[in-house]
Amino acid sequence: MSGAPLRDADPAVAGLVDAEVARRATTVSLIASESVSTPGVRAALGSEFGDKYAEGHPGHRYHGGCEVVDELEELAVARARELFGAEYADVQPVSGSVANLAVYAAFAQPDDAVLALSLRHGGHQTHGSRANFSGRWFTPVSYELDMSDERIDYDKLRDTAMFYKPRILVAGASGYSRHIDFAAMRSIADEAGCILWVDAAHIAGLAIAGIGPSPVEYADVVTVSTQKIMRGPRGGVILGRAEHADALRRAVYPFVQGGPNMAAIAAKAVAFAESATSEYRDYARRVVENAAALASALVDGGLRVVSGGTDNHLAVIDVTELGLTGRAAADALGAAGIVVDKAVLPFDPAPVALGSAFRVGTPTVTSAGQTVSDMAVLAARILDVLAGAAR
Repeated sequence: MSGAPLRDADPAVAGLVDAEVARRATTVSLIASESVSTPGVRAALGSEFGDKYAEGHPGHRYHGGCEVVDELEELAVARARELFGAEYADVQPVSGSVANLAVYAAFAQPDDAVLALSLRHGGHQTHGSRANFSGRWFTPVSYELDMSDERIDYDKLRDTAMFYKPRILVAGASGYSRHIDFAAMRSIADEAGCILWVDAAHIAGLAIAGIGPSPVEYADVVTVSTQKIMRGPRGGVILGRAEHADALRRAVYPFVQGGPNMAAIAAKAVAFAESATSEYRDYARRVVENAAALASALVDGGLRVVSGGTDNHLAVIDVTELGLTGRAAADALGAAGIVVDKAVLPFDPAPVALGSAFRVGTPTVTSAGQTVSDMAVLAARILDVLAGAAR
């Protein structure tokens, strides 16, 4: 509930905070991009660091009075490098999308070709959407999933890369539920003579727990979102090889951003420390177990899961056989208190605005203490709601 200072200062905003608390208490969130930040992260976000303007980098700030925030940022960088096993880390990006923009700024020029997973096959808007800077300023080239198993076909991807010779090869997605072969991606990038960028926004929180492969040893640059599985603040991190440090640093500041959010950097530092614990590793393991159990129970109930299942925290569920669009399924589930995202299928004939699927993710329900047995109950409820919507 909102505290007295906020209620006294602005009752309207305080009331909306209370409404959001109530919404969360009365719904089940299966948003794959969300988790629940920890008390330590929230305390850091509300700290005095939020008032400090610290444009520049430690030791080279535009404003005075940055002695303490320099220490803070250096601490966050050291923790990020150790946690991810990276030679270089930048904790200033205010979001994952801003971190992605900085990667383009560091390694590409306008109109350069960038090869990434098709948005309709699970890619992200910053990987080439025409509505996004990535598709307007650069030349997007897409690779797709194999129609037979809905997984990445690395031989076909290699052929595409050798034909287009992109400046950047992007590995990573927002709707792909299988492990990515980063060694194969590295080999393809080397053959094509391009930068390998792994957008690990969704999977970085699993990799640091030893669940699934880590992209850091293979990629030239890796981008991370700290608010997803990691339970940190909304924000981005860039990891890279030491040889790219200067280009990446300049791409973040001064090219993309001015002063960073120092309270968010404090919260990132807390999240990095918390993510190095055995408690976090156990939580990450349970996230994946819950995702697999939920997907399996939905399959047992007659639905189809894209690629046949999941290796990570998310799954894309096909509702074509029910005669529903993804939008209709998401709306029906939302009305029943189960919050999901509308999604599209690989080779989906439906318009993107409607789609033929919905996406589920398990970080939030896992943080709430739900287990594999709870996923069977949740799946039954999902199936009941969708059956009702299909009538």
